[in-house]
Amino acid sequence: MSAQPEHGPLSAGVPSMRTLAELRAALRRYGLPGDLPRFDAELAAADLDDLTHVREITQAYRHRVLLNRDQAAATAIARSTGETDAELRRKMSETSR
Repeated sequence: MSAQPEHGPLSAGVPSMRTLAELRAALRRYGLPGDLPRFDAELAAADLDDLTHVREITQAYRHRVLLNRDQAAATAIARSTGETDAELRRKMSETSR
């Protein structure tokens, strides 16, 4: 049996990030300023025999790219605390009726 992908199929506009080279290219193009140097520094500092830690690092930066490419996520991240607070209060008042 072959390994199943961690996520569903990649949608249009989401780069392939199956290798470290592809992840670096995606961070260079779609990451936030400083993401690529931080990724390289974290990876360089990691014990490469600790595959769990290496996987955690790569997944974190892969998710950064995915968030930056997802318009709904980018919109949600850009919301102010006040907007989020107002929405939560509205939803809580609707459920308490």
